[in-house]
Amino acid sequence: MIALAPLSFTCPKCGSTDVFYSCSPSCCFNHVCSRCYATFEPQTSRVGEFTGELGPIPEVDTTCPTAPCARCGEYRLFAVAGDSVPPDRVLCVSCRALLTLELIEAKGD
Repeated sequence: MIALAPLSFTCPKCGSTDVFYSCSPSCCFNHVCSRCYATFEPQTSRVGEFTGELGPIPEVDTTCPTAPCARCGEYRLFAVAGDSVPPDRVLCVSCRALLTLELIEAKGD
């Protein structure tokens, strides 16, 4: 069984972890750093599928960092911890895709 945790991002400009999600999934995935006000968007790539047993799915505040799943487009993504999954992967609990995550400059910046 793997443990799930809410996503957290480090600002690519200043390194702060005080980052929040500033929009809604129907619009975009723009995130803002509270320290330097940089904006960026997370992007995922599918690298596999999780077939094991999931631990409890945590409740997540809607302003917490999130990203779209590269497979199904849902935003129910979590960081994973467990021996069967590499530490840099995230998991979509909607379709069970294993993903990598990259932060890119927000569109329009």
